[in-house]
Amino acid sequence: MELARLLQIQPGVTALIGSGGKTSAMLRLASELGRTARVIVCTSTRILPPDGLPLLLAADAARAPEVLGAHGAVCIGTPAEKGKLAAPEVSFAQLMQWAEFVLVEADGSKRLPVKAHEPYEPVVPSEANQTVALFGLSGLGKPIRDAAHRAERYANNLGVSPDTILTPQLAAAHLNFEALHTRVLLNQADIPGGRELARAMAEHLRTPVCMASLREEWAECLS
Repeated sequence: MELARLLQIQPGVTALIGSGGKTSAMLRLASELGRTARVIVCTSTRILPPDGLPLLLAADAARAPEVLGAHGAVCIGTPAEKGKLAAPEVSFAQLMQWAEFVLVEADGSKRLPVKAHEPYEPVVPSEANQTVALFGLSGLGKPIRDAAHRAERYANNLGVSPDTILTPQLAAAHLNFEALHTRVLLNQADIPGGRELARAMAEHLRTPVCMASLREEWAECLS
C-alpha cells in the first residue's frame, strides 16, 4: 500500500485529524514506518488503546527505547475514563528523542465520517510538522445532520441548512474553510462510486490529496 510514501510522512510529529479512518490510518502508518524506523503512536485527546501494538502507560513510558528496540512501534498514553487513553505524560519533545516518527491522533469524531471543529479543536501539538486530515467518503450524499460530527457548526460554516445533502463540492469547501491541514486523505473510496467522488472533491481542494480504502488496503494520490 505504501501509505507513508504517498502521504510523504516525514520524520518528526505527524497529526491526524478529521474523521473517517484516523485510527486505521495511524496504525497502517505505524506498521509501514516501523519496519525501518522507531515509531511512537499516541493521542493529544482521547483514544481507545489500539490493537496490535505494545502499550506503555504513564510511568512506564521511560521504557520506550527498550520496547522500540524490540518491536519498532509502540503506543504511549495515560489511562483515562471508559478504558481510553489520554495524552502521554511526557512531552512531545521527549517522544521525538525516542523515535524518528511520532504519530498523533489529534481529534475525535464520534465514529462519524465527517467533522466540523470547535475553536479548541483539533489538539495539534506545536511540534507537528504535518497534519493529515481524514475524510470519510461515505458521508457524501447524506444530509449534513446525519453525516457530520458537530453538524450544526458544519452547516453554519458553509451557510447552509443541516438538512442539506453533502456534495463533493460542499465537502471540499468545508475543508478549505477550516484550513487545518497540510494534506487530505479521502478514505472509504471502496464505496460505490467512491473513486469518482474522491476525484470530484480533489478538484476543489487546495492541498495535496490522496484517496484510499484503508479497509481494502490500497491508496492513490490525486494531486
